[in-house]
Amino acid sequence: MRIAVLGVGGIGSTFAAQLAGAGHDVTVIARNRRLEQVSRDGGIRTPDGVVATTVAGGLPNDVDFDLILVTVLAHQVTPLLPRLTASRGRTVMFMFNTFDSLSTLRDAVGDRFAFGFPAIAAQIDADGVLRASIQSRGVLTTVTDAKWAEVFTAAGIPAVTTSDMESWLRSHAAFAAPFMITVAEAHRAQRGISWSRARELAAAKDEAFALVRELGNEIIPAMHAVVGKVPTILTAGLLWAPSRVPAARASGAAGEAEPRALIAAMVAAANGDLPALGRV
Repeated sequence: MRIAVLGVGGIGSTFAAQLAGAGHDVTVIARNRRLEQVSRDGGIRTPDGVVATTVAGGLPNDVDFDLILVTVLAHQVTPLLPRLTASRGRTVMFMFNTFDSLSTLRDAVGDRFAFGFPAIAAQIDADGVLRASIQSRGVLTTVTDAKWAEVFTAAGIPAVTTSDMESWLRSHAAFAAPFMITVAEAHRAQRGISWSRARELAAAKDEAFALVRELGNEIIPAMHAVVGKVPTILTAGLLWAPSRVPAARASGAAGEAEPRALIAAMVAAANGDLPALGRV
C-alpha cells in the first residue's frame, strides 16, 4: 500500500513506523521542528532504531495514495481541507478526538471519507525519538473501514470497526475530557488534585454523558457505557487517586488544549447550558 501520514506527532509517527515496518510505502508529512527531525533521520526514530520512510513538507496532489491518514488535532484540520479535497488519495481517514459532527469532513472528501480513533499513548521526546504504547486490550483503535482495520491490525495496531463513529467519539469525549483535565492539572502542579476538584470534574463527566444521550447518540463501546453509569462520588475517587500516581501525571504533559476544545464543543452543542462543564 502507498500511504501518506499527515501530522507526525506521537500518533502519526506510531502509525507511520508500524505501517512502514510492515512493508508499506509510507510518506510522512511534517512541519517545522518535526520536519527537521524526520528529514535528519530519514524516517521515524524509535528506541530500536530508525524506520525508514519518505519525508515531505507538504501533501503532494499528484500521487495516488491508497490512504491519507490525517492525525493532526481537530482544530488544525480546517486549513488542510482544500488540499485534502484536491488530493488523489483513494481513502482519506481522519483520526483525532472530536465532539463535532463529522459532516464537514465527509463533505470535503466525499465517498473517500473514513474516520478512526487511535488507542495509542505516544510522544516524541526532545531528541525526536518516538515513545509509544499501543493498546492491545480493552478499547482498541476503532475505525469506520474494515479494510483498514485489517491493515492496521496486520501492522501491529489492533483495530476494530464501528458503524456509528459519531456516537463512539462523543462517548469517548465525555469520558476522556475530565480525565485529561485531571492529569494535566496534576502534571502542572506536580501533585494530586484536591477532593473538591475531583468532585467538580466527576460532575462534569455526568453532565457530558447526559448531553451525548440528549443529542441522540448511543453510548458506545461497552466500556464507555459502564463509565457513564458510575456514580459521581465513585468517579471522583477514580480521578482523585490516579492524579497522585507519577506515571499518570506524566500523561498530562500534553496540556489542556485538547480537552478544553472538546469541552468547548460540548458547551456549544448544548447552547451553553452545561453549568458543571462550564466550571471546569
